[in-house]
Amino acid sequence: MSTVYTRPLARLVEQLQRLPGIGPKTAQRLALHILKRPTADVEALANALIEAKQQVGFCSVCFHLSAEPICDICRAPSRDKTTLCVVADSRDVIALEKTREFRGQYHVLGGLISPMDGIGPDQLNLQPLIRRVSQAGIQEVILAINPSVEGETTTLYVGQLLKPFTRVTRIAFGLPMGGDLEYADEVTLARALEGRRDLD
Repeated sequence: MSTVYTRPLARLVEQLQRLPGIGPKTAQRLALHILKRPTADVEALANALIEAKQQVGFCSVCFHLSAEPICDICRAPSRDKTTLCVVADSRDVIALEKTREFRGQYHVLGGLISPMDGIGPDQLNLQPLIRRVSQAGIQEVILAINPSVEGETTTLYVGQLLKPFTRVTRIAFGLPMGGDLEYADEVTLARALEGRRDLD
């Protein structure tokens, strides 16, 4: 790479390429864009990266990303404290919040059970989840976990752990708007059928 780029530029492209979803061409385009920006803009970007890394941690209650010991969602008095949505990571919280449909609280597992990757139940935030559900008057736990092999394993495991304490449900997985049945995979179709409900 150093024969194509001068060394500092090569390092920048190399670091950008380490980001998920960033290939060589995108890394090059981003690096060249950054070099064209005013120094103040580049410093602001660098400072934002360092500040986020230093200040953002995990909520002590739900394990969602937070710059405070307890996140905004857990602190919000308007949230329904009797309903808990369990997700794999903070990206899922963000996706669900964008729908503006769920008004309860969350619990972030911090991953999925994946023996192939050496991730077992002990590596997830399961003990705090059991404590919350057994002690905090939770009336329903909604499992909102992707329907992959690891997701199914995690859903079944967590469901069995929590059933003695409260009602446990899972979100229905179905077809996206505008999707064609013939192009849907079997798991999606099966979940769409399982999640069916009465026509209003």
